[in-house]
Amino acid sequence: MHIVIIFINIGHYHLIRLQAAYEVCKQKGWQLTAIQVTDDNLDHPWGDFIRELSMPVKTLLPVASNIYDTRRDTFSSVAGKVLQGCLNELQPDVVFLPGWSFSVAKAGLKWCRSCNALPIVMSESKEDDAPRVWWQEAIKSWIIKKNKAALVGGKPHKRYLSKLGMSPNAIFMGYDIVGNDIFHPQKIKFLFTPLEKPYFLAINRFVAKKNLRFLISSYAAYRQLVGVSGWDLVICGDGGLRPQIEQQIGDLGLEDFIHLPGFLKEDELLPYFAHASCFIHTSIQEQWGLVVNEAMAAGLPVLVSKRCGCFEDLVLEGVNGFGFDPENQAQLTELMVKISSGELDLQAMSKASLEHIQTFSPDYFGQGLMQAVEYALAHH
Repeated sequence: MHIVIIFINIGHYHLIRLQAAYEVCKQKGWQLTAIQVTDDNLDHPWGDFIRELSMPVKTLLPVASNIYDTRRDTFSSVAGKVLQGCLNELQPDVVFLPGWSFSVAKAGLKWCRSCNALPIVMSESKEDDAPRVWWQEAIKSWIIKKNKAALVGGKPHKRYLSKLGMSPNAIFMGYDIVGNDIFHPQKIKFLFTPLEKPYFLAINRFVAKKNLRFLISSYAAYRQLVGVSGWDLVICGDGGLRPQIEQQIGDLGLEDFIHLPGFLKEDELLPYFAHASCFIHTSIQEQWGLVVNEAMAAGLPVLVSKRCGCFEDLVLEGVNGFGFDPENQAQLTELMVKISSGELDLQAMSKASLEHIQTFSPDYFGQGLMQAVEYALAHH
């Protein structure tokens, strides 16, 4: 059995998934090959991880090649043509496809149908990600039904594929995982303390959908309510909105309480996870939100926007954290007051986060992949 998994670009999160898939395939005696469309990092400065993988990796459009095109809307169509040649060479039995809208996914599905291989779609899409138009949904449904199974993030993603016409029995979860062990409190609690006082932690690219101006406004209202006893706020990350964010912080007079350490690599983020008191994720639109996995793996209570795809699966309301409407400033402010009031058992919430996230481990991805393959084989 030869399995191929296709990603647009293999970054750190994909590396962990591929290693888990490799272990499962090795136990089964299956061969595994990874394909990435490009070795360009795109929006994610996470570096090149290919050398760390134990399996063969094919890159369709290397940056150094003369066929590489930096324009997102065109390189996928070129990649689709290159992919079909690559699959002809590999002759896999099963192909895991990156969604359904990318040209490379459509080309992979077409190849599977013409060569009698089994296509399995990987998806993080949920119904409320964007306004849905009936005729586009009809086309999407037609494409989805041509896949033999699916590997998705969680419950809202499964519901959406079911609504598009895929049998719920063909949809398996476990796509959205991180390397939990890296963040375990026992491993990181000895790291230096970046701030010698309690603080809320947020980690984001500084782009509109991360809703950081809302976070800062909510925090400003929080400081007005609690005064000098309030926790600080650390927002790690960087991006195009940084000047506006800095100006907002200055206009509100919060320079002493809101800290912007900039973009940090994973090992540089670990001290912030280790010593934070609570994690906040305010995205207005987010297919999952893997940084919430990381925060829970570090044993943090979490406040998570209900628009995040991970909310339903990861947040146990009142047990390890709370959800909120990312357009309701008063609601988030109230939750920040509640978390920092001393009235909640934060140690118990921390323990609940750590226990719950163990389900969402690399093994979960490996098992989901295996179940999807076995289902596709049984229903071929």
